Amino acid sequence: MSEQKYDKLEIDGAIYKTHFTQKFINRKKWEQPTPGIVTTHIPGSIIDIHVKEGQEVKKGDLLCLLEAMKMHNKILSPVSGTVKKVHVNKGDKLHKDAVMFEIE
Repeated sequence: MSEQKYDKLEIDGAIYKTHFTQKFINRKKWEQPTPGIVTTHIPGSIIDIHVKEGQEVKKGDLLCLLEAMKMHNKILSPVSGTVKKVHVNKGDKLHKDAVMFEIE
């Protein structure tokens, strides 16, 4: 009988022996989000854009309206700053995690 190989997992300083599933091994790795990059969390269509490049925005200002699942979702600025780049146009159909705005 062969000895099984365990993987090590560290959580808050405690080390555990476990087996990682193939799904876990192939998962999308977590990355630290960039606060000024505004992305979609669900697929949808741009209904209206309320900002333009070079415009000053405050945290919570309305950037655009995104229609997803027959609902209008307000996309608000996560930070205060200047709109560096607008990556979308009215009527664009976006997939999940598409970049919409860059704010610095």
